[in-house]
Amino acid sequence: MSLRIISGIAKGRKLKDVPGNTTRPVTDMVKEALFNILAGDMQDSVWWDLFGGTGAVGIEALSRGAAFVRFSELNRLPIETIKANLETTGFTSQAEIRRGDAFAMLSAAPDRAFDYVYVAPPQYKEMWSKALALLDANPGWLSKGAWVIAQIHPKEYRHLEFKNLTEFEERKYGSTLLVFYEKGSKVED
Repeated sequence: MSLRIISGIAKGRKLKDVPGNTTRPVTDMVKEALFNILAGDMQDSVWWDLFGGTGAVGIEALSRGAAFVRFSELNRLPIETIKANLETTGFTSQAEIRRGDAFAMLSAAPDRAFDYVYVAPPQYKEMWSKALALLDANPGWLSKGAWVIAQIHPKEYRHLEFKNLTEFEERKYGSTLLVFYEKGSKVED
């Protein structure tokens, strides 16, 4: 699959894929749909691309006006791919790459608040629900009204109850389901 930036200042730039089959790059259709949903809220936003893979989602956010993206990945090949893709698109100065375990990072004391956290982990391992549970338990990672977006296979989905996050939307695109959660949208007693 050929990866590219769909829109914004880096539109049309080609992205490298991670060698092997350790990642599952988001399709252009899903990426386009995601950013159409977010359309007006991109400018100066702060993102965390939690299971960064190729970096395609976070780099698309930067191309469309995000101020900063943190990419995190456990393995060397995706880290090298994200670095190369940031250099190709010219966004190195607006990004930070952290190598390590996503769950350990989410459990740590927050060092900044994010407007968007994109969660697209390896499939069928309950990693998406674990990541959301950790964000819910450690809400300092999220700015007021922040969105957490999980990219999963529809068969993985199950409704989850949280204290600080509320699911408000699901969108299915073939074998990809995007589930949207918002911080602090529950009605207070």
